[in-house]
Amino acid sequence: MNKSKYAFLFTSVLLLSACGNDENTPTTENEQAAVDSKTKNDETTTEENEVESEEPEINEDGSDITEEENEQIEFQYQVNTENYAYINPIEGTQANKKIALLTYDDAPDQHALEIAESLVDLDARAIFFVNGMYLEDDEGKETIRKIYDMGFEIGNHSQTHASLPDISEEEQYDEIVKTSDLVEEATGERPRFFRAPFGSNTDYSTELAHEQGMELMNWTYGYDWNAEYQDADALTDIMLNTNLLVSGSNLLMHDRQWTMEATPDIVTGLREKDYEIIDPALIKSVNNESEDFEL
Repeated sequence: MNKSKYAFLFTSVLLLSACGNDENTPTTENEQAAVDSKTKNDETTTEENEVESEEPEINEDGSDITEEENEQIEFQYQVNTENYAYINPIEGTQANKKIALLTYDDAPDQHALEIAESLVDLDARAIFFVNGMYLEDDEGKETIRKIYDMGFEIGNHSQTHASLPDISEEEQYDEIVKTSDLVEEATGERPRFFRAPFGSNTDYSTELAHEQGMELMNWTYGYDWNAEYQDADALTDIMLNTNLLVSGSNLLMHDRQWTMEATPDIVTGLREKDYEIIDPALIKSVNNESEDFEL
């Protein structure tokens, strides 16, 4: 073999050796720096794309929703203070005008939890007005805590369902404040609404309820206390077809078996009549900024 052939083979080996390096492996310090820079830029671009892909929540007007706005509920309704019965839209809000409010008194006696569970299945909300006497034992506290944790508003319906005009101011104070204390003990929150037994308030109970941060609330109609309507079918029919059902109606019901049985059909029937069953959390109540009430 001549010298030129040896030279050719030697050169070929060197070339093959050089080509055998990993294509991603730099052969100089400058090449390594270039690769490091490219890798860093690629990682930065990926992180920026991930951040940009997280679209912010926006309001209907297109503005971003702030964290404070996310946590704050906008009140859309208020109790009509002329009669404390009807629920009226607040001007300037986007509140639906054809609405109804569900309320259940004398809870939690026997069926309140079942009523609440039924309402959850129906995606409907209500106020459960409690008598404090049902919250004096652990079972009652646990029941009302469960109802509260389901997202329902808990209202004050006095301690023993006493007729307020027939008792002293000191007794009225105990009837109202003790119940609020028990509700707070069970749920961590004091009631925002007060419904007097029989709808009978006094000047004193009105002032006291407001001082305690509660709005008065009566009702527009209710029938389940009447013997004629202590049947699920009869109760459903009258609740849906009475001429008292109008926009803003505040429906009075009680913790009773026939009411529990009628509740799904009442909710369904209201919706078939195009009534929105409003969430009580959207109803404005008294903003209590005054000092504690004193006798």
